[in-house]
Amino acid sequence: ETVPVATANEDAADDPAIWRNAASPSDSLIVATDKKGGLYVYGLDGEVKSFSEHPALNNVDLVDMGDMGVIVFASDRSDPANAGIMLYRLDTANGTLTKLGRVASGPGEAYGICGTRRGNTLIVYTAPKSGRIGEWEIALDAAPAARELRTMQVRTQPEGCVVDHRNGTLYIGEEDVGIWRFRSDATTGELVAEVDGRKLVADVEGLALVPDGTDGGWLYASSQGDNTYMRYALPDMTPAGRFRIAKGAFGSAEETDGIEAMAGDFGPAFPGGLFIAQDGMNEGKAQNFKLVPLAAIERALATE
Repeated sequence: ETVPVATANEDAADDPAIWRNAASPSDSLIVATDKKGGLYVYGLDGEVKSFSEHPALNNVDLVDMGDMGVIVFASDRSDPANAGIMLYRLDTANGTLTKLGRVASGPGEAYGICGTRRGNTLIVYTAPKSGRIGEWEIALDAAPAARELRTMQVRTQPEGCVVDHRNGTLYIGEEDVGIWRFRSDATTGELVAEVDGRKLVADVEGLALVPDGTDGGWLYASSQGDNTYMRYALPDMTPAGRFRIAKGAFGSAEETDGIEAMAGDFGPAFPGGLFIAQDGMNEGKAQNFKLVPLAAIERALATE
């Protein structure tokens, strides 16, 4: 588990993102939000590498842009009427962040965010509380700039956001309704998993995608209402098991907001991949993030 965020006795920790160090997997990094304080960078031992102060950053994601570096971007809700995207460059050797700037991302209060690389271009998707989903092309020049490419809509408040890097398919969690899928370039989505009070219990919160092959893999969702996580098989979003994070070497996880998952070697503790969940309770301490071997989840669900 990570060191708890500095903001105590509040709903503060929210969303994680993972950078995998292919050359030295144990030195991979986690970037995560304290939405009352700023951005943390953690090592896989859960210790803090650095902290960048900026209140009201809610969700976070990152994309490796090659020669332009690893770009971290977070939804900035400091102005509830005008959403923004805060951009940083991650120093992967030292675990520190350098602020690149802020770009506007439309009306409303910023909330969910995710992104991908399209050629040499950073694409960021925003999911403000109004449900107006935006696709933004981000220019990473001396002063970052954003250009909106596409607008989509869900009727009520969304947050969870993840994009399939293979084909540009976007998944959005509408908290009280379910998970929407927007095909690349489409402006109308399909409801592919409904909140039903059994498999998926409101609120639908974080989403995470682990690809396999050309279109297979898993989509994970935080089913916050019953402290579980739902797994769906891609490409058809077939229900493929649900699980809890129980007390083990560290405490259990409840009331989870953001999640992230990634396959691959992360060193001796996580040889088959990494799953991270925000812990909304953390046994009475300030909130933090729980790290789980992805292989352990796969073993547990294989026995269902």
